Amino acid sequence: MPNRVRTHRGRSLADLARQQHGVVSASQLAEFGYAKATIAEAVRQGRLHRLYRGVYAVGHKSLTWEGRCMAAVLANSPAVASHKTAAWIWELRRWRPGRFDLTAPTRRHRREPIVVHFARLAPEDCAVVEEIPVTSVARTVLDLAPEESTRSLHQMMDRAEDRKTFDLRRFDRLLARAGGHPGRVKLRYALDTFKPEHAVLRSDLERRFRDLVVAAGLPTPQTNVFIEGYELDAYWEAEGFAVELDVYATHGSRLSFEEDRERADDLLLAGIELIRVTGVRLDREPRETIARVAAHLERRRRASGPRRSVA
Repeated sequence: MPNRVRTHRGRSLADLARQQHGVVSASQLAEFGYAKATIAEAVRQGRLHRLYRGVYAVGHKSLTWEGRCMAAVLANSPAVASHKTAAWIWELRRWRPGRFDLTAPTRRHRREPIVVHFARLAPEDCAVVEEIPVTSVARTVLDLAPEESTRSLHQMMDRAEDRKTFDLRRFDRLLARAGGHPGRVKLRYALDTFKPEHAVLRSDLERRFRDLVVAAGLPTPQTNVFIEGYELDAYWEAEGFAVELDVYATHGSRLSFEEDRERADDLLLAGIELIRVTGVRLDREPRETIARVAAHLERRRRASGPRRSVA
């Protein structure tokens, strides 16, 4: 396939495929002068691999997650990645979704693993991250708001702030035009009660805590793991014991006060005991703090015995 042919933008087909994580669309191939017969011949010879109607992998089908996401977007053009897919792209969540959520201005049929949501987005609600068209951070959080807790929305805002992608003015402008969006009221409340916990400081606290645990010869905990619907900073599964690491600003609102107690109660019902360690306490009394953690682990070990894995 003559991939040295260039468009008026000066890119070769190989360059375009590389930028788009290994995939191209039929309309893009047409820009390089490929007729339908030429494309069909390239498919027969294994130089193009059909992924969806009008979307092809160039050279091979061993695509990354980003390549498969880009293919889904191209197959539903002019769609953009949205919802949980966009949250992963923006690094607002710590687990990768198993399906691709997209938003398009026209209604589409659902085709696993692709779910296309219908919405007409304003230009400000769209962005491009690593060549993948995606909803803005503000629009992504708004779309997720109906199914997320206020705490979860705060966590996503914290991560956006840490990555310097949080812009309160964009959130406010979006809510002003969001009309009847089902996430509007919840997101407004989340913004009004949001107190940044400065995730950079938080990650430093998590690192220091883990280093002290390892230095004390204690079992290494799972970190940032989701159990019973909650994200735990440090979790020892065998003992059913968890530690929440707090920075000062985390619990600065009445909402946080109430949610923390509900969370601890839910975990206790699931057989998991949770204690809190603040950054101030860890700095002031590192040995004493870790010694108390060790004592809790030993107490839980004697009391509960081995635990089964949590699915």
